[in-house]
Amino acid sequence: MSSNLCHQLTSLDTEQINSATQQIDQLTTLEQVKLINAQDHLVAQAVAQALPQIANAVDLISQSLKSGGRLIYLGAGTSGRLGVLDAVECPPTYNTPTDLVVGIIAGGNQALTKAIEGVEDNAEQGAHDLAQLNLTALDIVCGIAASGRTPYVIGGLDYARQCGCKTIALSCNNNSAISINSNVAIEVPVGAEVISGSTRMKSGSAQKMVLNMLTTATMINLGKTYGNLMVDVQATNAKLKARSINILTKITDLSQLEAQTLLEQANGSVKIAIVMHKLACSYTEAKNKLAINHGIISITLQSA
Repeated sequence: MSSNLCHQLTSLDTEQINSATQQIDQLTTLEQVKLINAQDHLVAQAVAQALPQIANAVDLISQSLKSGGRLIYLGAGTSGRLGVLDAVECPPTYNTPTDLVVGIIAGGNQALTKAIEGVEDNAEQGAHDLAQLNLTALDIVCGIAASGRTPYVIGGLDYARQCGCKTIALSCNNNSAISINSNVAIEVPVGAEVISGSTRMKSGSAQKMVLNMLTTATMINLGKTYGNLMVDVQATNAKLKARSINILTKITDLSQLEAQTLLEQANGSVKIAIVMHKLACSYTEAKNKLAINHGIISITLQSA
């Protein structure tokens, strides 16, 4: 390991020694978890400081997806796993195509369940993995790295920019390397970790919160919700089918049996069922009205 890399790491806030937890090994178990919890309370405060940048990122993502592009997360280790997690939860929650939000982790799928050391240091591999997706200028790439200096992520972001993609950088240190040249730099400096350098803790929590905001706000902008209800839910199991019926009963005041019948008439689409009921129209009419208004229920109802 080069002395230059050692210097880089020692300068990062996430690598510092946390003075509040220096004696954590001498505490009782209850005292330990209380201390961890107290440090976790600082995470939301740090995220709050980055809300303007997060909102800017959401606007860019929404624009990209509305134009036919994709959101692609790129990261290594915990950061990569969190990106994949956020991506794979979009289809069942918002009925999106599986390739609309994509998560790439250094080392491939096996790195999801087993730590693969060394792959994060390969900038060329980051570019190579993105190249496999045949990027276009419509896509937007979000590089995730707690340290903000992961070579794999830097290489990927550099390649994405060469392809004409907009880029977002999400890190947990100020003035991070991945922030340079990114269209939006989201920096959430959570400070020293409870266990020095263990960025799966506060940094991981911060990243999870930000990623939740990015996709949730984007899906709202894409008309995937009505109020705070997930009306584009993909009813692929018993729980989601029951949730679809419950959503309809809340919005329409129908009984569960009536809501189930309406859902069947709408071919399982909660959104179409809502418009059918609210506008007293047929399945085809409701589907066409939604299409004209880009799938946004509130605008569809207002325009009628």
